[in-house]
Amino acid sequence: MEKELLQFMKEKTQELVQSPTCCAELKEVAATWLEAVGTENEAAETEKYINELKADIMPIDQLIGFAGSEAGEEYFGQDAAQNIKAHAEEIKANGSCYCDCPACAAAEAILKKLAAL
Repeated sequence: MEKELLQFMKEKTQELVQSPTCCAELKEVAATWLEAVGTENEAAETEKYINELKADIMPIDQLIGFAGSEAGEEYFGQDAAQNIKAHAEEIKANGSCYCDCPACAAAEAILKKLAAL
């Protein structure tokens, strides 16, 4: 992996790991990837990490559906769920495909950079 891309991924991964909105599974895989950088395990861990990013990034329609559901209201609380749903609908109308929480934003930035290669 080229040095500039690697540095970008490390910075975004550190943001992701520190994000309170990052799920435990992704935090674990991301931390393992950071530890593997520069080792013989880097390529294998990079593949696992990318697959986990793809699996865990929240599509905007899924967020809208969850926030607008009874389960979403139970999870976030009624007012927060309504606010999240409204926000998600607004960013979707402006072209967003994914949730814009800190974890999803970092994941999207990494995935976009990799897709451009």
